[in-house]
Amino acid sequence: MMHKSGFVNIVGNPNVGKSTLMNALVGERISIITSKAQTTRHRILGIVNGDDFQIVYSDTPGVLKPNYRLQESMLKFSTSALSDADVLIYVTDVFDLYEKNKDFAEKVSLNSAPLLLIINKIDLIDEAKLVEMVEKWKEAMPRAEIIPVSAINKFNVEYLFKRIKDLLPESPPFFEKDQLTDKPARFFVTEIIREKILMNYDKEIPYSVEVVVEQFKEEEKLIRINAVIYVERDSQKGIIIGHGGKSLKKVGTESRKDIEAFFDKKVFLEVFVKVEKDWRNRDNKLRGFGYN
Repeated sequence: MMHKSGFVNIVGNPNVGKSTLMNALVGERISIITSKAQTTRHRILGIVNGDDFQIVYSDTPGVLKPNYRLQESMLKFSTSALSDADVLIYVTDVFDLYEKNKDFAEKVSLNSAPLLLIINKIDLIDEAKLVEMVEKWKEAMPRAEIIPVSAINKFNVEYLFKRIKDLLPESPPFFEKDQLTDKPARFFVTEIIREKILMNYDKEIPYSVEVVVEQFKEEEKLIRINAVIYVERDSQKGIIIGHGGKSLKKVGTESRKDIEAFFDKKVFLEVFVKVEKDWRNRDNKLRGFGYN
């Protein structure tokens, strides 16, 4: 029986729904999702297996012009996705414009991999507006196959999945058939905690934060986790902790519940806050936090 495998890389501007689409395609919550831009910082693989196929999805950070070294690393994750794609998915939405990041969109257009252009969030506009939008994108990216979807409602996701399978090259699997992702368990703990920070704090605070799991000890009936939230300034540490520690306790409680659901096991979670001055612009710290 012929076997097909390939890397299907998902790219696009911030906040267009790349992570929601990836989770819908994988059928598991691999990437964290919030309404804030720059939620995704790493390139995250989600693997879908069938008897005769393996799809290796890659979610990437939203493309933006970097203001500090962390964002430069994030942009590298996105641009690297253009070089190794067997199928390239460019995600836009009903509010996004080609001109918003024209340089990157042009690189996508010039890529030789099969290109699927996804117009997401179509549940938010009427049919006439969608037809107009499809025509504009046809003009901007003439070689792309355009597929309108609503990732959050899973509308047209099944059709997209079928088209991806059709476009996969013939190949043996790249990963074990029972593997869901390339990331270790600790990574998903850090992402869940970071998601709660994105949801519970405003302004610059969530973007100044990195989370590191210092201990992940799995016992028969319990997982013991120690995690550190790193911030850039003492004032940010105070905001994260909150009056009487209430804010940090809320983040810890919400994180623990989601971690328990993710691993289907009881969790004992301790969360601490430390200051690491200007870590977003320090190469050694970025490497230590996994932004290579």
